[in-house]
Amino acid sequence: MSTKSPFDPYDSFKKYSEIWEKQINDFIFLLSNNNEFVKMSKVGTDSHSRYVEVLKKNQEALAGVLNIPTKNDLANVTSLTIQTEEKIDSLEEQIWCVQDSLNSQSKEIESVVEVSKEIIKLTKQLKTELVKTKKELADTKNLQSELQEIKFELNKLTILKEDIELLKSHVKNDHQKEPVLTGAGATI
Repeated sequence: MSTKSPFDPYDSFKKYSEIWEKQINDFIFLLSNNNEFVKMSKVGTDSHSRYVEVLKKNQEALAGVLNIPTKNDLANVTSLTIQTEEKIDSLEEQIWCVQDSLNSQSKEIESVVEVSKEIIKLTKQLKTELVKTKKELADTKNLQSELQEIKFELNKLTILKEDIELLKSHVKNDHQKEPVLTGAGATI
């Protein structure tokens, strides 16, 4: 076995990149550490920013004349689209909540209808039973009045029986005692 590592082309590329990076960083440091360079870059940056501002204004003016949307217009439209999507999502959620509440209310209404049907059924049963009870009550009153009449008749019969018994006892007493004839030829 060999102790050498295999050739890696990326390893050499990495070394060269590190060397270039160090050299460029040193060059930038030397340039930026110089006051004259900083002043020159400031003047260049200021002039460039003024040029960019003028260019932006000219582009917006030209876009306005040609009726072409600008970057700001697109940003506004995008923000309005996002707001609209959020509002639509909110409305969808509210619609779902309303649908859920309607479903629950319809289920409650169905249960109330079922209970009402049961109540109506029970009411009809109670009504038929009330009619039967009234009829039975009328029959009971008729029976009671008939029983009163029978009781009255029984009382009369009892009194009559007592009178007959009394008469029987009188008749029996009268038969046991033989009548004694009193008269002209009788001896006592």
